Parts: sequence; C-alpha cells; structure tokens
Amino acid sequence: MTDLPRADRIIAECRMLAGMSEEHGRTTRRFLTPAVAAVHGHLRNRMLALGMTVTLDAAGNLRGLWRPDEAGARRLVMGSHIDTVPDAGAFDGVLGVVMALELVTSAKANSLPLAVEVIAFSEEEGVRFGLPFIGSRAVAGRFDSKLLALEDAEGISLEDAIRNFGLDPARLDEALVDDEAIGFLEIHIEQGPVLEAEELPLGIVTGIVGQTRCELTFNGHANHAGTTPMSLRRDALAAAAEWILAVETAANESEGTLVATVGKVKAEPNAGNVIAGSVRLSLDLRSERDQVREEAVVGLLDRANAIAARRKLTCHTKTQMQQPAVPMDEQLTAVLAESVEAAGFTVRRLPSGAGHDAMVMATRLPTAMLFVRSPGGISHHPDESVIAEDLEAALAAGELFLSRAAGTLKL
Repeated sequence: MTDLPRADRIIAECRMLAGMSEEHGRTTRRFLTPAVAAVHGHLRNRMLALGMTVTLDAAGNLRGLWRPDEAGARRLVMGSHIDTVPDAGAFDGVLGVVMALELVTSAKANSLPLAVEVIAFSEEEGVRFGLPFIGSRAVAGRFDSKLLALEDAEGISLEDAIRNFGLDPARLDEALVDDEAIGFLEIHIEQGPVLEAEELPLGIVTGIVGQTRCELTFNGHANHAGTTPMSLRRDALAAAAEWILAVETAANESEGTLVATVGKVKAEPNAGNVIAGSVRLSLDLRSERDQVREEAVVGLLDRANAIAARRKLTCHTKTQMQQPAVPMDEQLTAVLAESVEAAGFTVRRLPSGAGHDAMVMATRLPTAMLFVRSPGGISHHPDESVIAEDLEAALAAGELFLSRAAGTLKL
C-alpha cells in the first residue's frame, strides 16, 4: 500500500475495513460486535504507529490523541463512525476516520504545532438498538443512562453489550470530551447527488436539516369493489393517494427549502377486489429552516383532515419525531470554506439531509463538516464509492484547515 498515492491508499484501506463484517460477502457492522473489535485492532495499530495515545472509552469509541511537544493543551477533534447499516458500502463513516488519520500523518510530517484527537465513533446508524449516535452522545455528554435498558433483537441490553465488550457502563460519563477540545471536524461522503450534478468534488455543510416524522391513518369502510357505486364509497386508499400528491406538491412549491417523503403505505384489507377500509402511511419532512418544516407539517396534516372530511373518512395522526435543525459553527465553517478556496476548489455550501455525528457534537463543540462527492449519489449500498481526485482535494483542504485553525482558534 505504501507505494500508492495517498487517496489510493485511503480507498484501499476503507475497502479492506469493509471486509471486517458480521456477515460473509457483505458489510454489516453493528455496535460493539466482533467486527467492530476487528476494526479497532487495525485503527489502534495505525494510531500507535503515528505516536498517538490510544484509549477506548466506555461507549466503545476508539480515541487517538496526537500531541506534538510544541503543541499547547488545547486540541482539535476529528472523526466519524465505524458502524454500518446492513449490506453497506465501504466509505460511509469510516472514510472520515481514515482521512483524519491521514491528516495527522501530514501534520506530523510537516511539524504542525497542533494537537489533534481522532475519534472512531462506535455507533451512529442505530441498527442494533434502534438508537442512533450512541458513540457521539457519550462524547458530547448527551447519553441518558435510561438508554442502557434498551434491548437488541436477541434480547441483549445495551448495558450488557457494553459489558460483553469488556467495558464498564458505570464509566460512560468519562467519555465526555473535556474543555481542552475546542472544535470538531467531520469529513463524510455526501450520500446524495448534488455535488455530482454540479461536477464538484467538495461541499461545505451549512447545517443538518431538522426532521419531522409522522404516522397517519385514513379510516373509511371496506366494501365490495364491484357492487359499491363510486359515489357511495369511503375509500381510504384513494384519500391517501390524494394526500400523497399534496405532500409532493407542497415540497415542490417550497423552492428547495423542504423535502417531503411518504415512503411507507399499508392498506387493509389489501385485496384487489376490495375497497380499502384503512390505510396507514408515513410522512418524513426535512428542512434546514425549522419554520418552513413546522409550517409544512401543520399545513399537510390540516390537508389530510380536510381530505378525510370531504370523503366521509376519519384521519388520525401521530408525531413520532421532531428534530430541530442543527447549524454548523459559523467561524469554523468559514475557516473550512477559506481552506477549500485556497486549495483551488469551488466553495459550494449545502445542508445535509441526513443525520451525522456532527449534529450531536455541535451541541458540545464548535463543529464543521466537509462533504466529499458521492458518485451516483449512492450510499448505504455496496455500490457506494468515492473518486481518488476528490479525496486528494479533501486532503489538500484539510491540511490548510488544520494550519488555519491552529492560528484562528488560538489552539
């Protein structure tokens, strides 16, 4: 690997780590499984070879600290997650850890007087316990001990999973990042098509969108498809279809400030010759502007009730999640944008439509996030990929960021 350019080495390393999996032939790596331990073994060796001090906190986050003799006590934190969804690609999350280690390698080679902590977060996807961001919650001081009672599909509690990994859940509070850490940078694939559509290698994340998830149920009356006149029907599926189109129209009319998705529909009795008596469906609304999202939620739920009333149905709604938007830190993001421009690349600012560890870390530290183009906009899929030239661009911008951050943030 050592004779390859940096970007090619990074790609090869990510693909090698993808083979550390719970399942043969595909990448699946859940919180604190043996596959995570295998990744820890590799990353620990990488960190030790760089002269970093390596620790494993009680949430299973692997942490490496590079502190050159001439550096002060304060440090910059970088990293991302190493868990995956089932049948994942090779780059979601882990790329950010490998890139951070490459930037430490560069900082060491160039004698940059900057302390850097690299964190491989143990859990972000929420696959094993249905709870995302376990790793970064602990680091940011946002882990609620009540969560230890959560159980996975095998009936193993979160507390027992931590113990089974050789860690002590009573020491979770010690995972909190201390006051010497003054900023966090996450490098991550975009997981979307915007940068590719604009032929750009990098994007500056302005914030992570707020999200509302709801469940709606239209209740009508099931009846015979052949004998019930159209004027006498109380068709729940027709009402749901009308409302789904209203959701799409509302998002299109928002001029890009809102995305809206109905991704799940369940009709009863779900027979080809029976009018649907009830339909349960989902609503996912996201926007970087909370007011836009909140107004859209009210408008669309009102529209659902109006459709139901006109069609002589009832409509019941349940809000499942309300997550406000999380802006990135203006100063740190400005430094990142200056670094991208100084490296010779277009500064493209865009929100993240997906959640990331950065949104949790932003509650504790000034946070910035750099996107790398996702070919085909593909993620959470084995075909997920990156372009070597884009990684070289990210490394160039990252090196300038570290140099500028050291001065601007008075590390």
